[in-house]
Amino acid sequence: MNNSWKDSIYQQREVLAEILRAPLAHLSERCEPLWEQRDALDATLTENFSSIPHCSVLYCMGTDGVQICNNVGVTGIVPAYLGSDHSHRPYMKEAVPAWGFLLSDAYIGLNGHRPSLTALQVVSRDGRALGYLAAAFDLRNLPVTSALYEEPGYWRQVKGDPAIRGTVFQQSRVESPMDRNLEQALSILEELLTLRGVYQCQIHFSSSQATIWTVDDPFRYRILDAEAMNDPDICLIYPPRPYPDDAVIPPGDIKRILGTLRALRLSDSTIYLRMALINIFNGMVSVTFSCDGSHYMSHVEFLMKDTSFWF
Repeated sequence: MNNSWKDSIYQQREVLAEILRAPLAHLSERCEPLWEQRDALDATLTENFSSIPHCSVLYCMGTDGVQICNNVGVTGIVPAYLGSDHSHRPYMKEAVPAWGFLLSDAYIGLNGHRPSLTALQVVSRDGRALGYLAAAFDLRNLPVTSALYEEPGYWRQVKGDPAIRGTVFQQSRVESPMDRNLEQALSILEELLTLRGVYQCQIHFSSSQATIWTVDDPFRYRILDAEAMNDPDICLIYPPRPYPDDAVIPPGDIKRILGTLRALRLSDSTIYLRMALINIFNGMVSVTFSCDGSHYMSHVEFLMKDTSFWF
């Protein structure tokens, strides 16, 4: 089973917690006898800073969230943070587990305004919590250990702007330049998708344009305006390319998908297609209607639904 983005986050956090738990627990034991000695805490954190992997800042605070020593960073002691109140910060609003270690959810840091997280290790004496050893991390400094997730292939629906949905029955489709030559425009896109190296296209029916991405230059998009979408000569610009073997959508299905999009655009004057996206590697088709609702589904599921399903 493919991981979702939430599964990938969970796996990444599990690995980070495993890396950080033991060194923070060891350092907290060194801090406990020095808890009432600010200078000694500063010195201990400085001496042991390198033992906490990927750390940006170390500091100690009481159970009330008030900092009892200076910040310690890569360059050593960073003054001016003694007495800082962290009680309102996101990591202080999470419950620390019974084993005394918390890896917080990510948040936006106050200083650099960048995604960050904080690890808290409870410092105890005779079974009583004195406070926390805190280690702050900039997410850009943390290793990525989980695999990049894949987009799910099941049907998803996303509601759009409520203002548009609320007035959908007061509007009617206005014929666009693409509508007047829709069959030719879709034939051009079929040629580009199946024989000219285009692997993704986003079709804007109402504004008569298409945005395309090619396997020869995958990091840049190109816009075909209404004039280009009405001129088969546009195909001469894109050299012939074999249809990719690892594409999920078979080349024979492209024509059927485009034909279904044409029907969704023209079949109803109130609920009509405004935009569609095809990606042959994802195997997905997305459609956005005049009510501003978007649907994402596999090309197989999309082709199984006729216009009666949508209208």
